[in-house]
Amino acid sequence: MEQSDRALSSIAPASEQAVRPLLGLLLGILAVSTASIFIRFAQRDGAPALIIAAYRLGFAALLLAPVALAGYRRELAQLTGREWRLALLSGLFLGGHFATWILSLAYTSVASSVVLVSASPLLVALASPLFLREALTWRTLSGVLVATAGGVIIGWGDFGLGEQQVLGDLLALAGAVAAAGYFLIGRRLRARLSLITYIFIVYSTAALAVIALSLLMRQPFGGYLPRTFLWFLLLALVPQLIGHSSFNWALRYTSATLATVPVLGEPVGSTLLAYIILGEGLTWWKLVGGGLILIGIAIVSWRE
Repeated sequence: MEQSDRALSSIAPASEQAVRPLLGLLLGILAVSTASIFIRFAQRDGAPALIIAAYRLGFAALLLAPVALAGYRRELAQLTGREWRLALLSGLFLGGHFATWILSLAYTSVASSVVLVSASPLLVALASPLFLREALTWRTLSGVLVATAGGVIIGWGDFGLGEQQVLGDLLALAGAVAAAGYFLIGRRLRARLSLITYIFIVYSTAALAVIALSLLMRQPFGGYLPRTFLWFLLLALVPQLIGHSSFNWALRYTSATLATVPVLGEPVGSTLLAYIILGEGLTWWKLVGGGLILIGIAIVSWRE
């Protein structure tokens, strides 16, 4: 896959090379926007947050295993100790991200949870000059701030609605911090590793971490309806293997900030889906906030 990418880049015009990562990011936004809906359905069937995260990551790792072990075994064997450590740390960050974010959906609304966890691009933008030596221009920072402001506006209505609501918001923020670590490490490693090799290690590590935590907290892995396992599988296929993998693919060709800012588009898609499918309210605050998010994404994307 990576060899074909390099071959295409050598013959594709500059405009096409610029558009391809953006199309990948758009695909990622569309895919990850479905995550909160599948999670809500699984929660309604009685599945705990950690179990949802464990099955999502576990199914994704199992589906990747035959491809990675058959076609990328040599690359896996040639990884340095430092690359293994960074990849495993990235997986731990990803596992922490899903554990805290999915748990937050049990306490707060889809809109607020997705908005707050999507603060990770702002953290990535601020940390990139320090950890990745990627310049942070005023245009990029302004775009990130505009998009983040839109996220704050969407979630503003949840504050002051009770202790459980605040707990959910704090868990979502913890998920944002973990996601920022995951994307920062991914930007560094994807410059050297193929997509399949990287995501196989990261998704597998995250799955093992969440499974271990679920066992420690005595969460039940069985006894669910057949349709609940369908939600688990759809979570692995759509938002994980298509959505997150699209973002990880783009990390090789764009700055970490551009690769993560479109994540802020997820609240827009998730809020619309929650309104259509789950009947959650769609207020003027959410519409204004969604508009600011899209403007912020456009500012950052246009600059790069």
